[in-house]
Amino acid sequence: MGREVIKSIWIMLIMLSLLLGYNNNYVTKGEPQVPCYFIFGDSLVDNGNNNVIRSLARADYLPYGIDFPDGPTGRFSNGKTTVDVIAELLGFDDYIPPYATARGRQILRGVNLASAAAGIREETGQQLRGRISFPGQVNNFKNIVQQIVRIIGDENSAANYLSKCIYSIGDGSNDYLNNYFMPLYYLTSRQYTPQQYANSILAYFRQSFVHCNLYNYGARKFVLIGVGQIGCSPNALTQNSPDGRTCVRNINVANQIFNNKLRALVDNLNSNTPDAKLIYINAYGIFQDLIDNPFAFGFRVTNANVAE
Repeated sequence: MGREVIKSIWIMLIMLSLLLGYNNNYVTKGEPQVPCYFIFGDSLVDNGNNNVIRSLARADYLPYGIDFPDGPTGRFSNGKTTVDVIAELLGFDDYIPPYATARGRQILRGVNLASAAAGIREETGQQLRGRISFPGQVNNFKNIVQQIVRIIGDENSAANYLSKCIYSIGDGSNDYLNNYFMPLYYLTSRQYTPQQYANSILAYFRQSFVHCNLYNYGARKFVLIGVGQIGCSPNALTQNSPDGRTCVRNINVANQIFNNKLRALVDNLNSNTPDAKLIYINAYGIFQDLIDNPFAFGFRVTNANVAE
């Protein structure tokens, strides 16, 4: 795992310590620091949900998982993902299970609901066929909540339990990579300016967050992860960069617009959502460190995919 991933994990853990009010001993052996950890997102954190749907976005074959003890599991990585390491550091004795296979009391420690190619908008990623959008992930969370109510015994006790958990949300990248900047497949770049598009994405997000019961079912502690510099991703460099090395400025500008609005939404929700605590992770800035100092992070090639 690259040092920039380790750095991003520690930044998130420091933010989590502020979110949860822990002291310097928040990473310890013994009982988990929180009872459960729920993960919403895309291929960066999917750990097997796309294995059971008809999707072109799958990672259940080599070389994915080549360094993971269980081999290819659906993780879009050679080994652990960031959320795997965070689960370890929070004290969980195993990785958070994917929604596709989570059963029984196992769900009491959380569920990974992420799906590769998914976005906040429903149509995002449809050229890759099956995927579970962020609203779909929220619906799956509601199913999990109903099961937790049955296990614990009543809705109030379940809501109290869920209020102590961490909810990590990292969606939005595909709404650009697999929607707005794919004009052959989608009309959105002709229908919206970058400002308007960011507003539309966040309107969908807020609808799922507040009105479709993420908050109403008891969730209170949230980590919202901004979009990284996807204009510097190997895919963007291959398709849109004039020399294959220069980051694609218009994509990154659109990402920054989204991130600024997401940060403002976090501030707004913190002010207007009773008892909720939300933090924003600046993935764009973390990615910038990697771009500026690739050799310091152990990278020699920055414009090619790790696995193809």
